[in-house]
Amino acid sequence: MEPSFSKEQKAEIVSSIRRYFAENLERDLSEMEAGFLLEYFMSEIAPFAYNRGVEDAQKYFIGVTEDLPGTCFVEPLTHWKTQKGAGRGVSRKPGR
Repeated sequence: MEPSFSKEQKAEIVSSIRRYFAENLERDLSEMEAGFLLEYFMSEIAPFAYNRGVEDAQKYFIGVTEDLPGTCFVEPLTHWKTQKGAGRGVSRKPGR
């Protein structure tokens, strides 16, 4: 699944690629050259990062769902544990 960029995003990325080449490799790229380089990176290299992101998300969700009862369990019948006089074992007969 190859991500798509808006025109504005692509222009910013191409500008960044051009700047990187100029400042670090002392090579001026045209917009077209930087655009071709971006397309190459997106088709050849980006899938590695994308797949890693999917794997990381899968591991996270597997970890969370494996302990779902521990994460989401709610103790039932806790009313008497939190009331005053709890644990006295007082039993009242009906009508008293």
